[in-house]
Formats: sequence, C-alpha cells, structure tokens
Amino acid sequence: MIAAGRSLALIAASAGFLSTTALPAFAGAFGLREQSAEGQGASFAGVAAGGGGLSSMFWNPATMTDYPGITSSYVGSAIFPNGSIRPNPLTPTAIFGSSNGSILDGGLASSYGAYQFNDQLWIGYSFNTPFGLQSKPGFAWAGQVYGRSARIVSYDAAPSVAYKMNDWISIAAGLQVEYFKARLSQALGVLPTSPSAILEGDDTSVGYTLGATLKPTPWTEVGLGFRSSVHEDVGGSLTTPAGALPVKAKINLPEELTLGVRQKIDAQWTLLGGFEWTNWSRLGIVPVTSSGIPVSEVPFKYKDGYFASLGAEYSWSPAITLRAGIAYERSPIDISNREVLLPDANRIWASIGASYRYSEKLSFDLGYSHGFVAKDNIAVVPGHPQFPTVGLPFIASVKNARFDIVSASLTYRWDNPVETIPVTQPIIRKP
Repeated sequence: MIAAGRSLALIAASAGFLSTTALPAFAGAFGLREQSAEGQGASFAGVAAGGGGLSSMFWNPATMTDYPGITSSYVGSAIFPNGSIRPNPLTPTAIFGSSNGSILDGGLASSYGAYQFNDQLWIGYSFNTPFGLQSKPGFAWAGQVYGRSARIVSYDAAPSVAYKMNDWISIAAGLQVEYFKARLSQALGVLPTSPSAILEGDDTSVGYTLGATLKPTPWTEVGLGFRSSVHEDVGGSLTTPAGALPVKAKINLPEELTLGVRQKIDAQWTLLGGFEWTNWSRLGIVPVTSSGIPVSEVPFKYKDGYFASLGAEYSWSPAITLRAGIAYERSPIDISNREVLLPDANRIWASIGASYRYSEKLSFDLGYSHGFVAKDNIAVVPGHPQFPTVGLPFIASVKNARFDIVSASLTYRWDNPVETIPVTQPIIRKP
C-alpha cells in the first residue's frame, strides 16, 4: 500500500507529461505538414486545390479526380531543426546548464494512390504521419524537471472515394485509421542524478476526411478539404523508481480545414494560394486517470493555429516546372503555454522547388523550405499551465530557432496513358 500510494503521488506530480505528447514539429504544436514535395516547394500554397500533385489527397481527397488512370506517389522528407534553450541566470536551476539542439533531426515518408474506375468514380488511399517528431533537451540540464525527452509517433491510413459530378465539381470522403504512440520522461528532482519518471502509451482510433473541388473556368481550381478530429484513448504506464502503474488519458487530436486556390495566368505561369485552420484549442484540459481514479489534469490551453501561404509555378519547358512560395504561420503556442519540450512560436516559411517529367508515366519532385522562427521566451511561472505540476519556476530564452526541410517524391502512372478510361454513363459537361 505504501508503494502504491507513493506511485499515485508520483503520477500526480508527473501528470504534466501529457502536455509533452505534443512535440515541437512543423505545422504548429506537434503537427506535421511535410506530406508533399510539390507542396513543400511552394510553401504548401494551393495544396487543397491540387497544388501538391497527387499528395494533395492528404488535405483534400477530391483532388484525386485530377489524375486519370492508375497513379501512385511516394514522398520522403528530412527535417533539420536548430535552436537552443538558455535559462535565465536568475532561474533557480540555471546552474545545471542549457539545452542545445533540443529538437532532433527527423524524417518521414508518405504514399498515395488513386484508381479511376470510369470517368466519374475514383478510389484512393494515403499513408501519412500527421503528428510526431522528437524532443531531447537532455538528461541533466536546468529544465529537466519539466522534460528530459519525448517521442511521439503516429501512422494514419486513409482510404477514400471521389466522385466527379461533372467537369467542374468533384466531391470525396474517406476514413482515417490512426495509430498514436508517445514516450515521455522528466526528472523527479533538480539534481543531475535525479531519477526519471517515464510515461508511455498508445492507441488506435478512427476519424474521417471530406473534400470538394470546384473548377469554374478551365484556368481556375478551388479546393476545400477537411480532416476530422481523432479521439485517442491512450493507455499505457507511468514508470518511476517506485514501480509501474497503468494510466489512461483521452486526447482529442485537432481537426483541420484547408482552402486552396490555383489560378493559371497563361501557358507558363500559375498562381497558388492557401489558408489552413487547425483546431488546437480543442485539446483543452486532459484528465489523467489510474484504474478509473482521477489523479491529475493536463491543461494544454492551446490556441487555434493558422497558416496562410502564397506561391507560383513556372513551366520552364514541357518537362520542367519551377515553383516558389512564402507562408506565415501563427502557432497555437505562445508565452502563456510554452514549455521546454514544446518551444514552438510563430514562423515564416520560404520555399523553392522543381518538378521533372521524365515521361508520360514517370515524374520527380523536389522541394526545400527554410523556416524563420520568431524569438521568444519560456516562462513556467505562476499562471503557466505547467507550473502547479512541479511548483519550480523556470525562465529561459529560445535562441537561434530555425529549421530546414528537404522533400522528394516520385509519381508513376501504372496504366497506359493512351488507353481510354471506360465510360459507364454520360457525364454532364460544362457549357
């Protein structure tokens, strides 16, 4: 009973871990936007209207109707963050040093496929990692009582169906089957030799996707896509020197709405625009329980995230397309809720990219982005949602925060492009 009581006390003291299931990533909070090499090259402008090629399906499954036949695309991205956390000299634990490079380099892969049954019906799939990355400020440093390491992984499989109502309207719907896993650690004391408490858990749950595209003229495409919230009932354990205890927490991952526009100017130039809203504020207060008994509450207290982008494509030749874009992202995290494992801030994106069409069936894409992250501070003080967890103030500045991302993709059409897709019924043509 003494050991069990001690474990419950440690759970209550360490319940703030769940606020670190949100790892610093590159779509605000712990989201990942790196799902498209084409989109990467234009700062994701117009992706909901097909600006990301076949990988636009991640944001809007209706865009698959732009691809006749049987088509697949494979994307890989490498992410290189930089920055350091420098504690204020007046912070009680500042003597134990700063964290350099707390966010680790990472990579992710995604794939897409679309199959056209006839001139109206498509089925498709996408495999993605919508949330994730790693944070590791260090084992012995000034902020260890608020975080030593964190790792989150998610895998999302999304089968979908799209219907082309006529030449200018397509609609689509699909499922999300998402696996979510996190492993988090923080110190149980301020000394470098203090033991760690480790929280880990996982779950698989289901959501949905919706999308529509509108082509009011042969030169214009507008797309609207929606990814629903996924409600994860995370189950796992909290391990401390006193032993391991089962814990549970319900995490409602945010939904996302994306608007995209593609406007062709002439035979060479196309303008792109996009706007994205992510409902991070839905995370709210997350209760943590053990055997049905509430032991703590985790106040994420995020704000909603917004992302606005502009880009352009230039057709250099029939085989080569160049693109560039800029974007501004308002993070759901600011001084009121920023902490050591999530030192996110507002940022500006600048991107370039290119596509090479090797043949009628095979093409390659490359995109690069540099991110300028706003300078800001961490202030875990009275009033901060994490402060009551430990009760020890921590004040620090985030220095030289920036990131670089490189994405590459291959797209292949499996059927013969010269063969006609069978028509099962007349399609309504735009006048």
